[in-house]
Amino acid sequence: MSSSAPLHYQSGFGNEFATEALPGALPVGRNSPQKAPYGLYAEQLSGTAFTAPRHLNRRSWLYRIRPAAIQHPFESSTAGARWLSRFGDVPTPPDPMRWDPLPMPAADSAVDFIDGMVSMGGNAGCGIHLYAANQSMKGRYFYDADGELLVVPQQGRLELATELGTLHVEPQEIAVIPRGVRFQVRLQGGAARGYVCENFGASLRLPDLGVIGSNGLAHPRDFLYPVAAYEDVEGDFELLAKFDGRFWSSRLGHSPLDVVAWHGTHAPYKYDLRRFNVTGFISHDHPDPSINLVLHAPSSVPGVDSLDFVAFAPRVLAMQGTFRPPWFHRNIAGEFMGLIHGVYDAKAEGFLPGGASLHNTMTGHGPDADTFEKASAADTTRADVIADTMAFMFETPVIIHATRHALESPQRQRQYHQAWLGLKKHFNPHQR
Repeated sequence: MSSSAPLHYQSGFGNEFATEALPGALPVGRNSPQKAPYGLYAEQLSGTAFTAPRHLNRRSWLYRIRPAAIQHPFESSTAGARWLSRFGDVPTPPDPMRWDPLPMPAADSAVDFIDGMVSMGGNAGCGIHLYAANQSMKGRYFYDADGELLVVPQQGRLELATELGTLHVEPQEIAVIPRGVRFQVRLQGGAARGYVCENFGASLRLPDLGVIGSNGLAHPRDFLYPVAAYEDVEGDFELLAKFDGRFWSSRLGHSPLDVVAWHGTHAPYKYDLRRFNVTGFISHDHPDPSINLVLHAPSSVPGVDSLDFVAFAPRVLAMQGTFRPPWFHRNIAGEFMGLIHGVYDAKAEGFLPGGASLHNTMTGHGPDADTFEKASAADTTRADVIADTMAFMFETPVIIHATRHALESPQRQRQYHQAWLGLKKHFNPHQR
């Protein structure tokens, strides 16, 4: 049987949540009483070191029908054959690169979220993947021991059924599945496609607002966490684990999504990118993309993140007498961009929803020739309202090593460099 708890959410980023699918299932006064209510087992799930500072500590107490220790020995698995954890096996050229959308699986094949994943690149801090699936995960569940998963749907709605409850996620929303949380991906209404960033570093968190003040960017209340919902189902199930860069398989005689109640801070969540509050009041120049930061994973170096997730949401450009699109630049970061919806205002034709681009460390890039000419002659006394768009970027402080698949993919646009070859020489030393 499954719990009949209604599907709703708890809000507030990183809160200490408490939720139960049966009244009184959460013990009072002790996390691990001698006998837990309803004959449940108490289990702590820790996503950070026990001694992590209180405001950074991520752990949850689960009260479940069976503990996670009940499982058969793991064996090596061929699942997730295109989902990699080690990068740099082939040389990555410093060229700007761009790809068409990943094609959907053939109608006569059944591909789920795990087997539909393909790695595009990564480094010690993160792995960057695309997925295309036409079938829900059936009879199999999964957890990632290597990192937390940031899921960015581009096409098709997902039901993420997790140990701690269910998230329904649609394009222009994101979801984060913490390290170690067991879950199953169910498609809602046909084939699905999107992006995944596997974060190997510190847990993603909201950035401090600093001089921006008390408002702006992503607001904590807009982050939604699931309520407790459990499956009391017996049968023959597979538990897949990604552990130390490899996939492993174990047999279970029950659904692992059997948590009846939980409280804590280590839990999955979702966020609607359309609620992002873009910072404005620009007088001149195009601001650095860091003002569009949604979530980040800090490193041990102050001010430097191992991973940034940046969203380019609908916005208004009103600065006058300046070049409004992103300027030409080279920077320390490796930038992997994706497009969820609409168009991106600083790229030429060819950057499609579901597609991707990679501009690596110190690789020169910026607006294409057509965008440059148009922006250079634009009437900047009038504002540009950019409404039909939702793009994003996974940014890291080091090189993103492209995989062999990414370099040799038929979706790679090998003439992408021509977007800049049309830039004209305007220099005239005799005319300012």
